[in-house]
Amino acid sequence: MYKRILIANRGEIALRIIRACRELGVETVAVYSEADRGAQYLRLADEAYCIGPAPARDSYLDIPRIIAAAEVGNVEAIHPGYGFLAENAHFVDVCQSCQIDFIGPPLEAMKLLGDKNQARQLASRLGVPVVPGSDGLIEDEQQALEVAHQIGFPVLIKASAGGGGRGMRVAANDLALKSELQQAQAEAKAAFGNPAVYLEKYLEGPRHIEVQILADRHGHVLHLYERDCTVQRRHQKVIELSPAPHLPEELRQAICQDAVKLAREAGYTSAGTMEFLVDRHGNHYFIEANTRIQVEHPVTEMVTGVDLIKWQIRVAAGEKLPWKQHQLQTRGVSFECRINAEDPERNFQPCPGRIDELFVPGGPGVRFDSHVHAGYVVPPHYDSMIGKLIVHQPTREEAIACMRRALDELHITGVRTTVGLLRRVFRDGTFIHGQFDTSYLDRFLAGGACGEE
Repeated sequence: MYKRILIANRGEIALRIIRACRELGVETVAVYSEADRGAQYLRLADEAYCIGPAPARDSYLDIPRIIAAAEVGNVEAIHPGYGFLAENAHFVDVCQSCQIDFIGPPLEAMKLLGDKNQARQLASRLGVPVVPGSDGLIEDEQQALEVAHQIGFPVLIKASAGGGGRGMRVAANDLALKSELQQAQAEAKAAFGNPAVYLEKYLEGPRHIEVQILADRHGHVLHLYERDCTVQRRHQKVIELSPAPHLPEELRQAICQDAVKLAREAGYTSAGTMEFLVDRHGNHYFIEANTRIQVEHPVTEMVTGVDLIKWQIRVAAGEKLPWKQHQLQTRGVSFECRINAEDPERNFQPCPGRIDELFVPGGPGVRFDSHVHAGYVVPPHYDSMIGKLIVHQPTREEAIACMRRALDELHITGVRTTVGLLRRVFRDGTFIHGQFDTSYLDRFLAGGACGEE
């Protein structure tokens, strides 16, 4: 086991990793930008170093500064969390050249699965279904039109190096495709430094199902079942749950087995996620892999009892996974709500500022993963998520009732948040009965369900 780890991240996930390390007896080195100076969670680390000014490009994305902090802190490994450098192959390469372990997948596996186009090609070779689309990257407008006419409108333009909904556009006809293609390429270039895009058939009304993978360096690749991430806005997940409702057992097993097949063929180790769409006819399609820990990993932890952060660290340190696939089972139902400092009444405009009051819910089966506190100033420079509210109960009905109660208890003043919207969703009949698809939240919002209560 490692003696000392640097956490190349901030906020909620940095605190989550610090807590896991403390329980493992591993010392931690935290890094922070000037905007995060004074954050209370930094005091839980054994050391903390400022790595630059507020903009992420000058701090959390600045590889030389992070490596310098790692060398000064005398660490053996770096945990990247999610976002920032978590899926940056160059960062992995630099860590290796500096003889610092990267707590994540091998470089080649990250390159293969992190490129959406290559990941699709791998899936096709293995017989894993993929959404009909372009055979490789789109080189120009004429090729895009030819592919769109072949697979049929509407089509989805996707950034090959993308994530989080950026570089992703829907086009319903030739004119829209020409316009959206340019915008998607420009957005991908700005967000990822890579303008490459490809086309997929846009599936109307699908569900978004993902599978949690955990693999060690000794050839053991396991799945920890699925999460339903269908409730989303602008391709950004809002509510996640496990297990997925109304998913036939045969389909569940097929998706999980395909996820394991992809991870094994790619030589993957560590925690990772394989994402799929399920159409209205029960067909599933692989869409992409996430070569890191996910924001929504707590729902899997709650239903399986497996601490994914600890096992990321243990696997990176060379430990073997102690289970066989049949020994991993799920128990009960878990929901996660992402709590964002945004104003739903103003098109979800980010709302940085000072949190005046914060009351966190508790009780059996309730977990709140967050680094914020009363008096904390939400900076304008980073993602607007300030916490994750997670519940776990024996049945879906009990889990929904528990989340309603927890959302009602959660009290945040000083900044606008999405709590009011989430309260309404958990009282909506369509959501309660699990009859939703990826367009559910847009329809719900169109009905005027937004804002604080």
